[in-house]
Formats: sequence, structure tokens, C-alpha cells
Amino acid sequence: MARYTDSVCKLCRREGEKLFLKGNRCYSSKCAFERRPYPPGPTNRQFRQKESDYGNQLREKQKVRRIYGIFEKQFRRYFQKAVRMKGVTGSNLLTLLESRLDNVVYRLGYADSRTQARQLVRHGHFVINNRKTDIPSFLVKPGDEIIVSDKSKNSAFFKDRAKTISDSKIPGWLDLDVNNLNGKVLAVPTREDIDFTINEQLIVEFYSR
Repeated sequence: MARYTDSVCKLCRREGEKLFLKGNRCYSSKCAFERRPYPPGPTNRQFRQKESDYGNQLREKQKVRRIYGIFEKQFRRYFQKAVRMKGVTGSNLLTLLESRLDNVVYRLGYADSRTQARQLVRHGHFVINNRKTDIPSFLVKPGDEIIVSDKSKNSAFFKDRAKTISDSKIPGWLDLDVNNLNGKVLAVPTREDIDFTINEQLIVEFYSR
């Protein structure tokens, strides 16, 4: 499977805002976007042209793809699935992305970034409804329990993680028993649960051209 191997800080700079792709580093003075808040490439920025409508649509699509760490082919499949669902296509798309297991692991505070969460899932640290699951794209639903496996609970990583997880950062559609490292999906994530500034209508327009 294809993999992005360049600096992820360039992605934030290209989109013109922090995407928080490197966890705690993004909150520190070491953040590349804080030091160079302009797109990578030629540094003579005053001559950059204004984005066209197509350019704005493309940038919004690329931004959301990069936030959730998804490549184009898979992202397009999510969009096609969102079109077939009842309701607003843009909101459906964001709901699908938020329901991915790697994103849920990140939202529960088990990882500092979605990239780290994806790695934890692939290494088989989680049990979903009593079944070991190592597929980051697995879509959770209300009632699902995301539990750290008994073997992983004894690892130094998860013992330290249990001490640092903050209940205040866990969204309302999720619940977490920190002592037992037992998470649960309470409801389907809604548009209001997205904490990024996203104009999903631009993505709909991009794929509807």
C-alpha cells in the first residue's frame, strides 16, 4: 500500500493551517508551521495568485484527506458511500471519517495523533466487541466497545497513557473508563463534533464537477 514518507509539516504549511499531524509537537515552539506559516516551495510569496473556485475545492478536499490520513482512492469511496446515505452528503462524509477506528482511538486519547493511532491499531492492541481488530478503517457504530487488550494494558506505553488521558478532551459521542482503558461509542458523530474548520460543501462540489 502507498505511504506518505515526506515531512508531514509540509502538509500543514501547504494547507495554510495546523492539521495537528505530529501530536504534541504541534503545540510546541518546534512546530514548523509556527516558524514558516507559508506554503513550501518558492519563498517569494507576494506574487502567488489567488485560488480559483476549483483550487479552493481541491484544497479543502486535500485538507480533509490529510487530517484523516487517507489516500485519494479510499477517500473517493467514502464520498460515494456518503452520496448513497440518507441526509446531507457533506455531513455524511465527515461522519464516516470520524467513525474510523483509528480516529476513534485518537479521540479517546490513546494516541497523540491519528498516525500513531493507526499504528497502534495495526499492531493489534485493541479489541472491538470481544474481537481483536487490526484494521484502521473499521467503522464503529453506537454500542461498540473499544478495549485495550489485556496483554497491551500491561505495557509501559498504555500504563503511562492512562495517567495522561484527559476526560475533557473526549467528545460527547464517546465514553472512556480510564481505569480499565475501556472505551464505548455512545452515538453517531455529528457535524457539530468536528473540531476543525471544514467547508464540506466545497468537497461535494469538487466531486460533483
